Amino acid sequence: MKSTCVLAVAACLLATGALAQQYKAGSLEIDHPWSRATPKGTKIGAGYLTIKNTGSAPDRLVGGSMADAVSVEIHEMTMDGGVMKMRPVAGGLEIKPGETVELKPGGFHLMFKDLKQSLKKGEQVDGALDFEKAGSVKVQYTVEGVGEKSSMPGMKMR
Repeated sequence: MKSTCVLAVAACLLATGALAQQYKAGSLEIDHPWSRATPKGTKIGAGYLTIKNTGSAPDRLVGGSMADAVSVEIHEMTMDGGVMKMRPVAGGLEIKPGETVELKPGGFHLMFKDLKQSLKKGEQVDGALDFEKAGSVKVQYTVEGVGEKSSMPGMKMR
């Protein structure tokens, strides 16, 4: 019985690791790019991920691309007096040495503009992230359900 439990836990850990998509660009580690499904006819979507800078110099996320979008912008969502405000981040998003920046619902995110088609749950969509120093890195976004906070089991939103 005890060995069955150990095997079950090990299988869960391996499955969770298999779901994680990790990419590297210089000293930057990009973890788990994902998006939410969009209703038919919607022309915008959002992308989320985590970027860790393991180097000794800052870098900056300055843009990107996505196969199903005409353009990609870095945005920030804030609440001001109960009103949601969305704005582009001028000059990109700095990732300081030794720090991790999380693009997540309700904060910094990638705005996919002029979608060519709806994003459907279960799809993998090709894209790229553009950094000031590390250059461009190809990524794949996992499309999750409309209301998802994250597609990683057990992942907590900060």
